[in-house]
Amino acid sequence: MLRVERLTKAFGSLVAVDNVTFEVPAGQMVGIIGRSGAGKSTLLRMINRLADPTSGRILCDDVFGSAGDICLLKGRQLRQWRARCAMVFQQFNLVPRLTVMSNVLMGRISYNATLSTLLMMFSARDRTLAIRALQRLEMVSHGLYRADELSGGQQQRVAIARALVQEPKILLADEPIASLDLRNATIVMDSLRRINQEDGITVICNLHLLQTARDYC
Repeated sequence: MLRVERLTKAFGSLVAVDNVTFEVPAGQMVGIIGRSGAGKSTLLRMINRLADPTSGRILCDDVFGSAGDICLLKGRQLRQWRARCAMVFQQFNLVPRLTVMSNVLMGRISYNATLSTLLMMFSARDRTLAIRALQRLEMVSHGLYRADELSGGQQQRVAIARALVQEPKILLADEPIASLDLRNATIVMDSLRRINQEDGITVICNLHLLQTARDYC
């Protein structure tokens, strides 16, 4: 269970998220609907702790220490939370010059020492997880391509595979289909729904269209 209590984020006099409270039971796929500038991205970034709230609490079952309040996590506990609560971005956030396989392996950073990561020295298990994730997203044949050689839809599938190898309990998707055509948007949303149903991973997805939320969430 993820519980958001009276969460607020202000940038000076601008209140981007205003006193928001909701619960998401484990294993659900939830859509957050709203136009651009409504505060959807800020909300997800606070849940992932890429941004700190001005006030309020974010509680999650099974998070030990700090009484389960995500807002109080620091250091190693915060890094562990970000691994458990993976994030997929609208602009993919891949490293263009790296291969698809290397980009997916970046999802294992929190499980490895810094030097090993810099030298791309990942374990056999890490590589197996990456290959399986790419297979699920039908991208394993592109494993040696550079990320900047892929289409937008392909890059988003690689980003989802990278999130999967974090072995998350929660997957946050920030407008994952906003820049995609209809075909690729369908592939991405089908992939997120399959991950939710097959793995039991909670998915929270920012969306523009009410119909997309009705179809998937």
